[in-house]
This record gives sequence, C-alpha cells and structure tokens, in this order.
Amino acid sequence: MNRAALDRPVASVRRYAGEHQAHDHAHAQVLYALQGRMELELAGRAAFVDAACGVVVPAGTRHGFLAGAGASILVIDAPPAAEVDRVRRFAVPPQARGAPPADAAAHLALLLQAPRVLARRGLDLDLLRAAVEGALHQDWPTARMAALFLLSPQRFHVRLLELTGHTPQQWLRARRLDVAERALARGQSLEATALRTGYASASALAYALRRERGLGARVLRRGDAI
Repeated sequence: MNRAALDRPVASVRRYAGEHQAHDHAHAQVLYALQGRMELELAGRAAFVDAACGVVVPAGTRHGFLAGAGASILVIDAPPAAEVDRVRRFAVPPQARGAPPADAAAHLALLLQAPRVLARRGLDLDLLRAAVEGALHQDWPTARMAALFLLSPQRFHVRLLELTGHTPQQWLRARRLDVAERALARGQSLEATALRTGYASASALAYALRRERGLGARVLRRGDAI
C-alpha cells in the first residue's frame, strides 16, 4: 500500500507469532494489543504494545517485532497527519479495548487523543499465569509476583490494574477459582482442590465459590456449571 493510495484510516486485526524482520511502510501505523503483547524495535529503540499501551509508528520508520503465540494486534494504517509523524506511546483508552472498531477514523481519533505514556517495563501475562498456576498451593503476595518482572510491588500493582482491570490479589483470586472450577468439574474432591489452589480448607473454597461465582461445589462436581 503506498502513500497516495491511503487517503483514509484502515483498521484490521492481525494475529502474529514469532519474529518478523525489520521493514517500513509508506504510511503510519497505530497499534495496540487486543490479546497478548508484542515486542518492537523502532528505529533501533525498544518498545512494546499490550492491552494498555499502544504506539504510533510513523511512515518510513523501520520496525521489527516479536510476538508471543496467539497475539492479536489492532493495527490502523493511517494517512499522513501531524499526529502520526513521530513515535509516540499512548495509554489505550478503556473503551478502545476488546473488540475491533466499526469506524476506523473515529477509533483513530480516539487513540490520538489518548495521553502519552513513558517507556515502561513490560508485563507478560502468560508468564505470570504460568508461574502462578504452576504453584497455586503456595502463597503469592504481590511482592512475589512483582519480583518475576523486577518491579516494585507498587509499580506491578499499577501495571496489572492497567492490563486487566484487577488488582494483583483480585487477579490471583480469579486464577485460583478458575483452576478450582475446572478441577471440580473433572471430579476432583473439594478437599484436594482446596489444597491444590491455596485454600486453607474445603469449606473456605466452597465459600469463595459461592461468594465470587454464585456456584455450589456440588453443581461443579457434576460439571453442570462448565
């Protein structure tokens, strides 16, 4: 696509995996992740996009990238404009997350009005989930999760809240209950599931399932809720 042919924004959802060599375009691109994350090298400088942080890639800027399996990236190819003539990181507005836009021009305008963000350390949710779910029976204070990414507990709290809308302990509780639901639906006992997912007792897990999910353990053991 050349600059003359691009007279309006064009939005698309692209799924990537693996490494892609450096290249450039005759048009600007504005991108962020709907799912997963992507590491980029923009004119020799490191950057990344995820669900909370996007980037403007100006026309002619050489960029390569590395994406984890299943990364889903919203890309808007943008015609020339002052707002897209320099690299800029921006905070993805909450209303821009989740689904592809119906109106590419309106969506682009929304993103270009979003506040700038400074370079920040990435937070790989797949890595976090694998580490936590691999040892759910252990304690996971916020400081332990933050240490996986060499972040302070405070900065980790902010980044996870940006990405997921949940505090670290809310996120952890949801992971424990997700795993518990699946285990109980497969017929694992309530007692064994409680031990596996970090609950002090079967009654503590049953209470959490009722309070957080509105589900009874008997229903889950039958698999009716899955």
